[in-house]
Amino acid sequence: MIKIPATIEGLEAITATIALGISVNVTLIFSLQRHREVINAYLSGLEKAKAAGIDLSTIHSVASFFVSRVDTEINQRLEAIGTETAIALKSKAGVANAQLAYEVFQQAFSTERALGLLAAGANKQRPLWASTGVKDAALPDTLYVTNLVAPEVVNTMPEKTLDATFDHGVIPADSITGAYDEANAVLDALANEGVSYVDVTQVLEAEGVAKFIISWNELLDTVTVALDAAKSNTEAPSAL
Repeated sequence: MIKIPATIEGLEAITATIALGISVNVTLIFSLQRHREVINAYLSGLEKAKAAGIDLSTIHSVASFFVSRVDTEINQRLEAIGTETAIALKSKAGVANAQLAYEVFQQAFSTERALGLLAAGANKQRPLWASTGVKDAALPDTLYVTNLVAPEVVNTMPEKTLDATFDHGVIPADSITGAYDEANAVLDALANEGVSYVDVTQVLEAEGVAKFIISWNELLDTVTVALDAAKSNTEAPSAL
């Protein structure tokens, strides 16, 4: 798979890439609304691929929904508010948001549109939990693993989290689908405390894109140095 960020500008690129039969990891998803738009972009790409005669079973995609970064940003805002009710909500938003993202996935792939594509051989765009390392030592080190288990999900873990899960993680059959009411209650409580879900997710997306730009420029610099070195070695006069 290639990575395409789930920005507004990225949605059209996702559709166009899937339409060509190229598998895509859609990354930097933070909000439920953007997740819906990403799934729509994927389905639109599948429809175009089908019309072009491409075998839909060869196309794969994951929707990378970021978890711990949501808690990091929201925790800072809750600490600034400082009330007892605000502090009690710390480190709950990331899991709640991801659980509701799974509900979005279930709903989207139960529609007549999606079912028709699946019947034609298409694959579901699986939810992928990204940013699952726990940054607060006071929290369970498998927080973003054991609370986000359900059929068809992918969890990408840092090595430390993977080791912790192997050592003492208790993996339930499903820790998501029965938690939607509680998850919605968490987001409602955050809104009542004055934490803007829309602003949080927009800030996180902007920060994520900025980090990607830095990484891209570093990659270009590395490749340029390597190419220049190779060119110099080729042009160097032979000692023979």
